[in-house]
Amino acid sequence: MHGDAVGYGYGFWSLVVVNVLFFLFFILSFLAPVKRREWRSLGVTTAFIIALFTEMYGFPLTIYILTALLGAKYPSLNPFSHESGHLWVTLFGGGPAMLMYIHLVSNGLMIAGFLIMGAGWKQVHGAGGELVTTGLYSRVRHPQYSGLLLVTIGLLVQWPTIITAVMWPVLAFAYYRLAKKEEAEMEKEFGEAYRKYREKVPMFIPRISGNA
Repeated sequence: MHGDAVGYGYGFWSLVVVNVLFFLFFILSFLAPVKRREWRSLGVTTAFIIALFTEMYGFPLTIYILTALLGAKYPSLNPFSHESGHLWVTLFGGGPAMLMYIHLVSNGLMIAGFLIMGAGWKQVHGAGGELVTTGLYSRVRHPQYSGLLLVTIGLLVQWPTIITAVMWPVLAFAYYRLAKKEEAEMEKEFGEAYRKYREKVPMFIPRISGNA
């Protein structure tokens, strides 16, 4: 099934482990879970990251599925080379130039996501338990979760797979539910001040107009 062993661009499990640990380190730096529901959401994120890097470097399940479904119509002479593993380039063409732009976009999303997570973490931990409504929190109510979603979107753009495409909505819903539960607690703690804040500021996606 692999054909020429030299052309098989997968099976690099050490890279899978290193990349999973790298991303989890940064995520845990800004979103260290405490409560059980936070651990559940982190579990979904961890599963997403493991699935993505497993297909990026370990075992190309998506490529196997697509080649089985499409057969000779699959647009790559050597689908199991690592270069052909990038679905955007393989299915839509574009070659190295397209791959470069995809990496620029995906890396930009991931860097922006981590910066947002870090800035949100700094604001919360510098507030001493007070309600935070300025800075990033004047744009969205949960900037750390917004940042995490940006990171995962960047990963999905960089290396799309069937499994992670299915998993991403589950991940987003997990953090939506987590955010709703946290907001209920914030309303109990801060009362009317938080209710007014919630009415003015969106949850994850800032308003383009800039009107809070």
